[in-house]
Amino acid sequence: MKQDSLLITGAASGLGRALALTRAGKGVTLHLIDCNGAGLADTAARSEALGARVVTHTLDVASAPAMKDAVTSAGQLDLVFACAGITGGTRSGPADDTAPTEPEAQIRRMVATNLDGVLNTVLPAIDLIRTQPRAADGTRGRICAISSVAGVVSFPGTPTYCATKAAVDRFMVATGGNLKREGVILSSVVCAFINTPMVASNEFPMPGLTQTSDAVDKIMKGVARNQRRITFPKWIVAGSRFMDLLPIRLAEKYYTTQPIGAAGTMPVTENDSETATA
Repeated sequence: MKQDSLLITGAASGLGRALALTRAGKGVTLHLIDCNGAGLADTAARSEALGARVVTHTLDVASAPAMKDAVTSAGQLDLVFACAGITGGTRSGPADDTAPTEPEAQIRRMVATNLDGVLNTVLPAIDLIRTQPRAADGTRGRICAISSVAGVVSFPGTPTYCATKAAVDRFMVATGGNLKREGVILSSVVCAFINTPMVASNEFPMPGLTQTSDAVDKIMKGVARNQRRITFPKWIVAGSRFMDLLPIRLAEKYYTTQPIGAAGTMPVTENDSETATA
């Protein structure tokens, strides 16, 4: 698998940073994107110390024009990883009988980052990669977006996170069915908890917690195999799919007993509330 030129969003920390550092080396160009300038600079410095050429873009993935400029300026891309994302949960109202809800600002911010941000990364990357010559294995390039096991359930604690991750997974898998004939391979990563800063403050059991290095290994192997959907841990994803087959009232009896999580890692607008989940 050719992987000399990579573009990674969410590169300031967590999975995005780990993917960058894993691939950093002589002869490799990394195009790194994040809205966290300090974290992005740190990732860039570490990558350069390993011998990589690094181009950074401090911007919000929700900005379509800025993302298009950043992606198209890369010139050629072998691998694209859309890792940027935020997560948030519901909050209770002032009255005892007020149902927990998500603030509108949080909902719109999460859609703008988790869904629009992925599209703002993937769409210009598709246009760019389609113009590239095929490699020896017949591919022109590969694009991978990070979804979540949350995308296969309807957890009342994080409804918008579930919705955005479901949309990302379906878009990547469905669109990839057409593009593979052109040598553009699209993959979706459906994973549970990964040991990144997003879940570091969680004070509840996280079954199937995957170390970041192991997650990177699984993702890179899956991408190299042209897997359209990369899942881990498989038993959690399978169990979650089963839960989604149950009548809603039965599933909710379980979901409403589960903790929502702790603070996430990405800056949000005023009145937003971020929490971490799978």
